[in-house]
Amino acid sequence: MSQNHQEEEEVIEKLAGGEFEREPVPQSNLKSWKSFLGMYAGEHAAGTEFVIGPLFLTTGVSAFDLIIGLLLGNLMAVISWRFLTSEIAVKRRLTLYYQLEKICGKKLVVGYNLANGILFCFLAGAMITVSATAVGIPFDMEMPKLTDTMPNGATWVIIVIGIGAIISLIASKGYDTVSKAANWMSPVIVLAFVACGVIALQQLGVGSFKDFWNIWGEGGEPFPGQIKYTFWHVFFWSWFANAAMHIGMSDLSVFRFAKKASSGWTTAAGMYVGHYMAWIAAALLYAVYVQSPEAQALLAQGQAPNVAPGPLAYNAIGVFGIIAVVLAGWTTANPTIYRAGLAFQAIMPKASTFWVTILAGSIATIAGLFPAFAMKLLDFVALYGFILAPVGAVIVFEHFFHKQAGIAQNYAELANMKFNKSVLLAWGISFGLFYFISVQFDVFLSFVTLPAWLLCGVLFLILSKYSQKKMA
Repeated sequence: MSQNHQEEEEVIEKLAGGEFEREPVPQSNLKSWKSFLGMYAGEHAAGTEFVIGPLFLTTGVSAFDLIIGLLLGNLMAVISWRFLTSEIAVKRRLTLYYQLEKICGKKLVVGYNLANGILFCFLAGAMITVSATAVGIPFDMEMPKLTDTMPNGATWVIIVIGIGAIISLIASKGYDTVSKAANWMSPVIVLAFVACGVIALQQLGVGSFKDFWNIWGEGGEPFPGQIKYTFWHVFFWSWFANAAMHIGMSDLSVFRFAKKASSGWTTAAGMYVGHYMAWIAAALLYAVYVQSPEAQALLAQGQAPNVAPGPLAYNAIGVFGIIAVVLAGWTTANPTIYRAGLAFQAIMPKASTFWVTILAGSIATIAGLFPAFAMKLLDFVALYGFILAPVGAVIVFEHFFHKQAGIAQNYAELANMKFNKSVLLAWGISFGLFYFISVQFDVFLSFVTLPAWLLCGVLFLILSKYSQKKMA
């Protein structure tokens, strides 16, 4: 590295606020597994759960398909984090964006970072929507319907903007603040989910495991506008709900701070407290509401009953439910906006962490004004994982198979290449082929995420070997 380049990197790092966006995290800044435990428990026992749990109920899923499908699908997600994401993160200690820059070249990675950051902002926006449904209760705010796409009034707009501003400021303080906020809030949220589940079971008259099982039973017809879920829908959807973060390697940016790769096991706290217990607890809340006269009247009219987390939690545990939903939205939106900020910073490396995170928070707040991102969360999460996950295969296959394939690591950096065509072709072919299959043959998108990921990785190795040999 030349002296001038080194000085430039140091200036960028200073402007970035000490988050090590463009250099490996030093040993002195590494964190124990406890830091990740709180963050993952908080992030995944969070706002999305209040929406996803009820949405599962709208798909007419059976008890076996839901309970066992979630059990195994979440296990696969934890394994993906542990043996792929955290394994690579502790060896490289770089953000996803800087690592991709070394492989893809600066020009190509700009497009990816932009797409990644915007998609993260949309997800964070959905969580701002979730929190707003709780804050709006004391103001007698009209709640968004399952079919709503646009803001439904001035009160909604004011509340969303207020929540978005607070969340953005917390995220802009950096990883330490995001992690501490998660540690403070996650026990309260987990307690709220447990309380909601227990109260809902009482309201449903559940006195035995058989009664609990019969809430879903053999399943039924999906609600209007929803598709029927089977075991495989639940299994693959729950595995790839966070595909962008594990097999898509986004959480390299998080686990680069880990002392050991075994910190990847802490994601189990998020999967089994959040994506298992919390999803089921939230589904129970919705099961109570579905039995109400209001919900039955909507079903009789061919409409799906509202999925508004705030009122569902409030009806079960009162004011504590409002607080829990607000905090749940925050603990998902905070790290998501932080990740989006890192994506934008990779495009504008001389901008400070504070201002790029504020930019990300502003986009997320605008997205939060539109309820469609939350109300169509199952579809959106599947799409966002499918788009971003194959790019992670480039990092994974290069890391584990570069010697067998006979290719150089970080080739764009070595060859001073601004645009690595092998990466673009690998992603474009795999994405285009399997998205076409999904649309043309009406295949559930989560079913083709893994084939697209594998094809992208294999194509990258083949194309890289050819292009590197040709250039040599």
